[in-house]
Amino acid sequence: MVQTIQARNVALNDWKTNFKIEWVEDDQFFREWQDDLPEISDYEKQRLDRVKASYRNLLKRPPLLENTVKMVVLSPFLDLADFYLAPFHVTSEKSVEIVDEDEGVIVRGQVDVLALFQEFWVVVIESKKAAFSLEVGIPQLLAYMLTNFSADRPTYGLLMNGADFLFVKLVKREKAQYAFSRKFYLFNPGNDLYSVLSILKRLGQLNVGNIV
Repeated sequence: MVQTIQARNVALNDWKTNFKIEWVEDDQFFREWQDDLPEISDYEKQRLDRVKASYRNLLKRPPLLENTVKMVVLSPFLDLADFYLAPFHVTSEKSVEIVDEDEGVIVRGQVDVLALFQEFWVVVIESKKAAFSLEVGIPQLLAYMLTNFSADRPTYGLLMNGADFLFVKLVKREKAQYAFSRKFYLFNPGNDLYSVLSILKRLGQLNVGNIV
């Protein structure tokens, strides 16, 4: 009998057991969020300063729900990173499915926002209620990334809840392996949103270059 699991209910241990993936803590494994990052223009910094100010203002009237987070924080990022322009296109709330043929396990869930180049997933973004920590969404994000598992190139993801941002890289070697960036926080001194945008742009450049 095939077992069906909702992606939102999957724990990290389920992936280790059913899909044989492992967390890599080697700093050299995921250099894309640190190396050769594009510069952010003054105009882009001004836009991101407004995003930070808008989010802080919204927090005065809780609860801040997922759709509001996507509208106020996520949409400006996708615009500034050019994910609304060709060769990218964005598909919202795309249904995905993972099948483990050996164990008879099917995982189903909804991707909040998916940025695509041709048929290649560039960034998967699962936004949560602002009150949720990022950790509760990690298994769900990995579930979505596994549906686009490729043996010859990485898949990247971004997990966010409005104030916190975490990038993820997933690759296939002898087994599936994943790693995290550091966590970026909107209320750190300065504006961490500059770094988040720069990394998004870099991942877009890498993936377009890998396919062209």
